[in-house]
Amino acid sequence: MARHEKRPFGEGVDLHTLANDGGMTVEILTYGGVVKALHVPDSAGRVANVVLGFDRLEDYAEPGRYFGAIIGRYANRIAKGRFTLDGEDFTLAVNNGPNALHGGPDGFNTRIWRADRAGDGVLALSYRSAHGEEGYPGTLDVTVTYTLGDDNTLRIDYHAVTDRPTVVNLTNHSFFNLAGDGSGTVEGHEVYLNASHYTPVDQTSIPTGAVEPVAGTPFDFTRPTMIGARLRDGHPQLAITRGYDHNYVLDKPSPGELTLAARVRDPVSGRVMEVLTTEPGVQFYSGNYLDGTLTGAAGKLYRQGDALCLETQHFPDSPNRPHFPSTRLDPGEAFRSTTIHRFA
Repeated sequence: MARHEKRPFGEGVDLHTLANDGGMTVEILTYGGVVKALHVPDSAGRVANVVLGFDRLEDYAEPGRYFGAIIGRYANRIAKGRFTLDGEDFTLAVNNGPNALHGGPDGFNTRIWRADRAGDGVLALSYRSAHGEEGYPGTLDVTVTYTLGDDNTLRIDYHAVTDRPTVVNLTNHSFFNLAGDGSGTVEGHEVYLNASHYTPVDQTSIPTGAVEPVAGTPFDFTRPTMIGARLRDGHPQLAITRGYDHNYVLDKPSPGELTLAARVRDPVSGRVMEVLTTEPGVQFYSGNYLDGTLTGAAGKLYRQGDALCLETQHFPDSPNRPHFPSTRLDPGEAFRSTTIHRFA
């Protein structure tokens, strides 16, 4: 049976720890809903933290640090921080060149969330995003529920309602290294992505609008492939983003169905992580902008390629791309999304 503990972690912030009988524990902050640590056994039963993070609250509070956090109101990018809804133009806070990224400079990752339920392997966090926050319309009430299973799964359920039409795209931004935090590059990790198409980007990492096949390109992970195998292939898309930082269009039997999105294996430790989601896409990011200036909880510098992210999501810039799956949410409706990380 999963257990729960709570302790302070800086002013006004709590750290909640969920643990199961299989040796897996997850530490979650009420600041940004951050997954601070995720301890998982390897093939020999040795436990290590497989997410990057910090030991001080102020390290998470630095601008642009999304380590382990809930991302919203809109995960990923919106071009030029603008979109139109029902004929009304909205201007967002811009924080990534000309674009709005991850909800803006004061997105959900910077907010203190309220713990509505804690115990028995479950932590439910809630936050009310006011109308006009970071430029987004509508008051949005959000609940994110973390559930640690006895089968070594971490389930994240998202729920949101609004009082006027808005756009919503929520995800978690954990940086994973299955060999353990601070162990070095993940280029040797093998990745499978259940996606035969991806969305190429322009020079500012906004989707061009095209949906292209991965076949015959370095973006083809439909068979397990080491991250580093084609990382230096000279593909123009890899040059734009310094590596992998692209939205993959998941192959789904039907929209909203909980299906396998990705499988990651570290050959050294034997750890395997499967990611299942109801979302239509996943942003695969190979840690390209980790630049050796940050020291993590393990006392090691985070350098380029030291982690990967698998951000389950709707597509970037969807409010400006009618042919992408819609991110619109209206009053009387509920946004629901589920992502499961399953470890073996």
